Amino acid sequence: MKYHLDGKRFRSVMTTSSGQVDEHTVFQYHQDGARVWAEYSGGAIVRGHLVAIQSPDGTLDMRYHHINTNNIIMIGKCHSVPSLTVDNKIMLREEWEWIGGACSKGQSVILEI
Repeated sequence: MKYHLDGKRFRSVMTTSSGQVDEHTVFQYHQDGARVWAEYSGGAIVRGHLVAIQSPDGTLDMRYHHINTNNIIMIGKCHSVPSLTVDNKIMLREEWEWIGGACSKGQSVILEI
């Protein structure tokens, strides 16, 4: 199902150990048609950005980059699947992979705040 993400804020509620996002990371989303982008920061993330295309089924094909508190630039790609919680908040379940370095993979869940 397609959800409109413009103006929505999200916070991480779960990530695997190879991730850098945590409960202190906040994402501010924007959307124009199928084009989606966001800024994020907090916790181990000093400043980050993502861009995505929303498919007709609502899923997001995403690329992201950020600078962490160790002044290392991290780059990755992500497939995100939106759903609605029982209290009508948008939840994004994400399968991501770092591009470069160890190229590890993981999962995250971010929830609308």
